[in-house]
Amino acid sequence: MTDIIKEIQKELPKDSDVSEINYEGANIVIYTKNKEFFSDNKGIIKTIVDKIKKRVELRADPSILLDPEKAEDKLAEIIPKEAGVDNIIFDQPRSQVIIEAEKPGLTIGKAGEILHKIKRETMWSPTVNRTPSIKSKITDNIRQVLYENNDYRKKFLNSIGKKIYNGWQSEKKQEWVRVSFLGAARQVGRSCFLLQTQESKVLLDCGIDVASEGQDAYPYLDVPEFDIKELDAVIVSHPHTDHVGFLPYLFKMGYKGPVYLTHPTRDIGALLCLDYVSISEKEAKKPLYTTTDIKEMVKHTVPLDYNEVTDITPDIRITFVNAGHVLGSAMVHIHIGNGLHNLLYSGDLNYENTNLLAAAVTKFHRLETLIIEGTYGGKDDIPPSRQEAEEEIIKIIKETLDRSGKVLMPVLGIGRSQEVALILERLMREGKIKQVPIYVQGLVWDITAIHTAYPDYFNARMRKEVFHKDQNPFLSDIFKRVGSQKEMKQVMEGGPCIIMATSGMMVGGPSVEYFKNLADNKNNSLIFTCYQGPGSLGRRISQGDKEINLGTSANPEIIKIAMDIHALHGLSGHANRQQLINFMRNLDPKPKKVIIVHAESNKCLEIASTLHKMFRIETVAPKNLEVVRIK
Repeated sequence: MTDIIKEIQKELPKDSDVSEINYEGANIVIYTKNKEFFSDNKGIIKTIVDKIKKRVELRADPSILLDPEKAEDKLAEIIPKEAGVDNIIFDQPRSQVIIEAEKPGLTIGKAGEILHKIKRETMWSPTVNRTPSIKSKITDNIRQVLYENNDYRKKFLNSIGKKIYNGWQSEKKQEWVRVSFLGAARQVGRSCFLLQTQESKVLLDCGIDVASEGQDAYPYLDVPEFDIKELDAVIVSHPHTDHVGFLPYLFKMGYKGPVYLTHPTRDIGALLCLDYVSISEKEAKKPLYTTTDIKEMVKHTVPLDYNEVTDITPDIRITFVNAGHVLGSAMVHIHIGNGLHNLLYSGDLNYENTNLLAAAVTKFHRLETLIIEGTYGGKDDIPPSRQEAEEEIIKIIKETLDRSGKVLMPVLGIGRSQEVALILERLMREGKIKQVPIYVQGLVWDITAIHTAYPDYFNARMRKEVFHKDQNPFLSDIFKRVGSQKEMKQVMEGGPCIIMATSGMMVGGPSVEYFKNLADNKNNSLIFTCYQGPGSLGRRISQGDKEINLGTSANPEIIKIAMDIHALHGLSGHANRQQLINFMRNLDPKPKKVIIVHAESNKCLEIASTLHKMFRIETVAPKNLEVVRIK
């Protein structure tokens, strides 16, 4: 079967009146002008799927679709008002209608009966998205980019499929697989790894080291093996800047290929890249890329759900599974060739249940090589438990509020900030700490809004609270958004409160402005809850510096620190040393080779040595620019 389209055409009845067969990435879409065949294909599509083992969808040809205005009226009749339909977008080139609703379950109906009725009566193929409980202009703009480029997206997705199936069941024997380490090898920051086979070149993450300056902040893309014109795909594990922040630059330099990620990673990643541009402009630095480049990135994304298997090149198939790190974070299982090799790239992982997310997955069908983070893999990385960290938070906040002080918590926009918000909301609800305003500034608010759109990614307990008890802690009125300099000034001049502001490493953003104002008052406290990169302002403060120059030697701005400084390590989104060992112990099957990345040099070497001795497996801790052959 050298032409998959021809194989499908053989199975279709003559009266099916098929107008075209297109690819949507690795999926195949059949368009028909026959309304009866569209409404009931009598199992023919299932027969095709069983034969070719690919995902196939039947849609109506645009010529037989009900007029959008009439279709919208029909949707209003069919969908219960209680579903809370908020927005309807018609994607005519792909014969799809996107329905955004507060309660997707009521829009879908029991066993999908409402969706079936929509298809029968309008000919449109419906897709249902959840309306975020917290509105955000930025997230609306991100989605609008996709809706405004429907024609382009259809052609783009078709071009991906042509490349994938051009080598479908190729006879070329795959003989080798190798990985080039272009960043985050014996360091934290600028994660970027080039996976190469005879057929494919795929980039795993493409980030920036925000704590570094100049070329040291960016991946090594000037190596002989990297040619942007030959790059087949980019896979993004999660949306932190050190994993996605350099990606828009690839589009600036001419990349036009696909980016595979989860839906939350797409939305939050774009948001963090926009923030990176904004901070650069505020600091009078020339941005690395523009908002236009970020829009190009969004246009070329191909979001996948957890456990959705898809081909991305003729010889590479991927599956995302939960990594437990942040909302939508994924470990990437990569099946190479016709059973040649199976690689798992962990991205950043957390191997314990948190207030928000479930622990990383450990069960796989096959696995030969593991690329795993070692951020907290050092011998001294034995943090307190989450319970102990919560008790410490209670103690610090009580003492600070009792002396009428303010608590500043510099947070990453995603991950720890939402975890901390959940803890604070619960502690106040249970009366364990005094109820005071929690002021939220920076990206935290917009990213929390995205969390309200994707509760399906929460752990079972949180999903139960949101879906069954209708209790979403993110909607509590204790959270107050700070959106202007005037409001920020009012917070600093006001009474006792808790302030959550980006950036978490204090390398820019409102957390630095709050610090300047609050640092000299011994009644105030600062609590770090995330990793502080070498060279960052947060690292210097956490190491005990009592005077900080935030200006230059010629124009100094000396900040004297009298406030209490605390660093909590028990709330990390990264697996600690023992959790990394437990993850390896429970990994099934055990890999033959483990490659340690995303950690300072000594930590990489220490966890590599430990895993080798404990599990009798080959471990490697490569340096940047090294190449490791894995098959």
